[in-house]
Amino acid sequence: MTHPGAPSPQPSTSLDQGRHRSRPRSTLVVTAHAGDFVWRAGGAIALAAARGEKVTIACLTFGERGESAKAWREGRNLEEIKEIRRAEAEQAAAALGAGILFFDAGDYPLVPTPELTDRLVAVHRETQPDVVLTHPVEDPYNGDHPAANRMALEARVLAQAIGYPGPGEIIGAPPVFYFEPHQPEMSGFRPEVLLDITEVWETKREAMECLGAQRHLWDYYTDLAVRRGVQLKRNAGPNLGLPHKTMAEAYMRPYPQVTKELA
Repeated sequence: MTHPGAPSPQPSTSLDQGRHRSRPRSTLVVTAHAGDFVWRAGGAIALAAARGEKVTIACLTFGERGESAKAWREGRNLEEIKEIRRAEAEQAAAALGAGILFFDAGDYPLVPTPELTDRLVAVHRETQPDVVLTHPVEDPYNGDHPAANRMALEARVLAQAIGYPGPGEIIGAPPVFYFEPHQPEMSGFRPEVLLDITEVWETKREAMECLGAQRHLWDYYTDLAVRRGVQLKRNAGPNLGLPHKTMAEAYMRPYPQVTKELA
């Protein structure tokens, strides 16, 4: 934890604000395990990177205990598995065009702590995100995902507080998008936002194929992208004319959308 006597961040000046306006847009992804950001948000990450945005992935654990069964069956030990998953995640992030930070917080269970939240606050202030992507609130099959959600949302709020100690400038209130859990119908997930990822689908598939430890999910998430693509076309409005085979990802919004135009 940051010591209580640490200096508080100072308010942004008009010069600071002008500098922020000139910087590239920033996306922050808070993911519980080394593969989650690829399966659930790889398309959004690749799209943002292709637009020249800075994308930072905060990877809380390697998924070494709960999501690396293949490596355990091969007789690997814990440290070996961590290195395997780290290498896979680094390769996948590079394929998507993102940077990645590893917290090595330990999975199954991932235990929220003030120290982890404090580190996430620092990442928010360092990256100044325009968008935050993370897990939804519910997942009865994997408690690490809701734990990551709680820390991500708490860190976002604390990073806005001028009185919260720690380095870096306070952030605004970036919109949050929850990416789709593995079994959405069991997790209270509604596909409120359908993102067309057709133009970067091959990039996402390449990143998926970096995750050899979870090869059994390659086809599952390909099929899901096809289904969400069909739903996107069905909801795209009259005569939009999407002639291609559309691939998509689904997202949910926990906070209201702020807009000057309904669309």
